[in-house]
Amino acid sequence: MYNGGNATEEQGKVDKLIVLLYLLFVVLGWLNIYAASFNLENAAGLFDLSTRAGSQLIWIGTSLLIAFALLKIDVSFYETYAFLFYLVGIALLVLTLIVAEEINGSRSWLILGPVHFQPAEFMKFIIALTLARVFTMYGFKLMEAKNFLLVSAIILLPAVLVILQKETGTALVYLSFILVMYREGLPGRILFMGFAAILYFILGIRFSEDQLGMLSLGELIAVILIILFSAGLLWNYLKRHHAFFRLLLLSGAVFLIAFAASLFSVTIDWGLTALIALGVTALSLLFLFIKHRKRTYLFTLIFLVCSFAFLESSEYVFLNMLQPHQQMRIEVLLGMEQDLSGAGYHVGQSKIAIGSGGLTGKGFLNGTQTKLKYVPEQDTDFIFCTIGEEHGFIGSTLILILFTLFVLRILHLAERQPSVFGRVYGYGVASIFMFHLLINIGMVIGIMPVIGIPLPFFSYGGSSLWGFTILLFIFLRIDSSSRRR
Repeated sequence: MYNGGNATEEQGKVDKLIVLLYLLFVVLGWLNIYAASFNLENAAGLFDLSTRAGSQLIWIGTSLLIAFALLKIDVSFYETYAFLFYLVGIALLVLTLIVAEEINGSRSWLILGPVHFQPAEFMKFIIALTLARVFTMYGFKLMEAKNFLLVSAIILLPAVLVILQKETGTALVYLSFILVMYREGLPGRILFMGFAAILYFILGIRFSEDQLGMLSLGELIAVILIILFSAGLLWNYLKRHHAFFRLLLLSGAVFLIAFAASLFSVTIDWGLTALIALGVTALSLLFLFIKHRKRTYLFTLIFLVCSFAFLESSEYVFLNMLQPHQQMRIEVLLGMEQDLSGAGYHVGQSKIAIGSGGLTGKGFLNGTQTKLKYVPEQDTDFIFCTIGEEHGFIGSTLILILFTLFVLRILHLAERQPSVFGRVYGYGVASIFMFHLLINIGMVIGIMPVIGIPLPFFSYGGSSLWGFTILLFIFLRIDSSSRRR
């Protein structure tokens, strides 16, 4: 619980490197917001509070006050009231769904007089605190069914509510907590299955128009990968090379027979051939399970069947469950469509801006693409293109190096925490920052879908800056307390 007197006495040293990087980021972010929103016809001063840069300066000031206050709160307060925070956060998300007005296609903002804020931004640190609290429960083991369901529900419930607000990007950020689960005992095979599912989806959509008999080219490639992955699972878990090679030889024999038949002018349906090879692999796994009674064979068979079922459902999900603008964004990302005036406009203009910066950039306030407002959202989600245009490859690389150092330092601090609560929360903090950096910068340079999430400390907005500040400084308070002890 909060104890103002003891908090100061028990507090150890706050990590100076993290604090210095934080201050550097918010100052650089403020300068780039000023550059991105600079109006050539009606230039305003750097400290003009009527501009976006001025508003951000106010948010920075309030964030520093919040950071200072968080460092004075006793650590037990965060652990004691973590569940209460979660309930309040969920209540605010539900309230937002009911009363929020639609702004830019989403209903995610609560308006209290002059203050506009997004409860979804604050759920990031709330979920991290709640997970940390759950993992400290006596005898907690993640892979027990009830515990796994509890942790999954803590993450997925707010994600669903945020998706209903049409803020898909923020909801996806919550899924980054799977890295916390992995650190605390989630088997690597689950992460592998997630990676495989993404790969199947991409292949199934990207090459869906090229038919090779019963399957498209993408489906055929995915089926071959399913066979290879299944054989690889046996190698990894049984350490028996003969089981691995047996599956590959049986499935490979089907393709070899088909290829030999094609040499004699026999028309081959390669899609059907791939399905036969997949069936042979499945029957082999079933036979091995019946013969040896090892769960690994059954698990691999289930993986194979579920993989194929997911592959076949991916096109249906893409065409019938995603909105047209979401479909277009994926098609543009995968190179299926250009649409430089529509869904691909943001990324196209961002690439031009970053590319025009060259090695050293055009200089502060000299970016023509950003000053002429060619890049939409250039002071929020696409702020990185301002950095690239005005400070070039060198400036962009320096920012990436600093952010990498920032995340690695958080991971280092998290790993040395003496308590499960501190370690889990620290990994939650690192997961959030890593996800934001990878997705935001990835979408700006065109290698990730545009899902609308800010660049930490750089993008304009009070909710995101407050959210990231609270997320970080709670951890710094936890870390300083552990150092003192």
